[in-house]
Amino acid sequence: MISWIYLGVSAWGLLFTISSLVRLRRPAFLLFPYFMGAWVTGELALFHVAWQAIATIVFVELGALGHWPGWLGLALAVCSWVGLAYDQRQAMRAPGALERALRAGLGDDYRNGIDQDLASKLATGLRFGALARPFHMRDRTVERITDIAYGDAGKRNLLDVYRLEQRPEQPMPVLVQIHGGGWVYGNKQQQALPLLYHLAARGWLCVSINYRLGPRATWPDPVVDVKRAIKWVREHVAEYGGDPNFVVLTGGSAGGHLASLAALSPNDPAFQPGFEDVDTTVDACVPLYGVYDVLDRHDSRVKRGMEWFLTKVLMKRSPDEDREMWDRASPVSRITPDAPPMFVIHGTYDSLVFIDDAHELVAELRAVSRNPVVYAEIPGAQHAFDTFHSVRADATVNAIGRFLAYVYSAHIAAARERAS
Repeated sequence: MISWIYLGVSAWGLLFTISSLVRLRRPAFLLFPYFMGAWVTGELALFHVAWQAIATIVFVELGALGHWPGWLGLALAVCSWVGLAYDQRQAMRAPGALERALRAGLGDDYRNGIDQDLASKLATGLRFGALARPFHMRDRTVERITDIAYGDAGKRNLLDVYRLEQRPEQPMPVLVQIHGGGWVYGNKQQQALPLLYHLAARGWLCVSINYRLGPRATWPDPVVDVKRAIKWVREHVAEYGGDPNFVVLTGGSAGGHLASLAALSPNDPAFQPGFEDVDTTVDACVPLYGVYDVLDRHDSRVKRGMEWFLTKVLMKRSPDEDREMWDRASPVSRITPDAPPMFVIHGTYDSLVFIDDAHELVAELRAVSRNPVVYAEIPGAQHAFDTFHSVRADATVNAIGRFLAYVYSAHIAAARERAS
């Protein structure tokens, strides 16, 4: 009996390993459970090796190798370990892929354009301590101020501030984080924590917001809330030590959609009801694995289900009923030569938002924008790969830090030139 149990456990472990090594696009009903298995396994490959090895030792001690199912289970376990080792090796390609993307988008010598003080604060590599404790996010040098109201929509119009406990004398550049969750769920304290603590520890003031969600909310409520949060930053962030004159947006998934849309629609009165006179331009945007074309003008079969979903829970009108609304809700339709510097990041194995969306956005940006466009594909990464510490997540956080240091350095240089 114990041999059969070990065989079942080994087969289950191998199934998770296989899920992390393949890119699945159909059938649609399997994509979410596939994502859950692939996501956790891919980002925690060595932890999966550890639990499978411990399980094997226990089963061997209990006599699992006394019958042939146990030996088959051992063979499956070894295959799983080989696959997980390959997965970890693929994850180790992320730092190089991100650095090449930065060089391609900013120039081979981009690091020379980073202010010396900012450069001294950049991470020099991955930290084993963080990788060994993937769900430990806190940093003793960073304080979090929670549940600050920026609007009138109760809990959905609250934000958290992350900043150095010992505030620097100079105002801190501001990053606004917008959570994902398919426009219907999510919370400001659940996502991008590695990025928020990393940047805050290096002198950024980070703001993580909630926003109104469907089906209670109706479009454009979510992006209006993002714009309202920018308004709060302009008017109040200086009270917390932030610089209201340098604001960056970031977010993943639905948050990537909202971040890029807000960045590409500065001062659009349709998204700023009652505060049309507030300047909502931003200085850069870093969207991760976002949806950039809700209208689906390229007739992707993958998005037909998303169109039905969005119509029911958020837009409340189909594209046939209001095509212009859907078009204006698509970041790809809002690109102008004045688009801010963008760092678009997507995983090659993303099964919830296919990488095609990123390809489309980047192509349009590079054809039109006068500002830098950086695009990085993270090898083997699933959706939400940056939620907790892993090789891919921490390499991405470090790369975002370099990109933002480069952009902020240009802002500092321009300010010095104006003052001279």
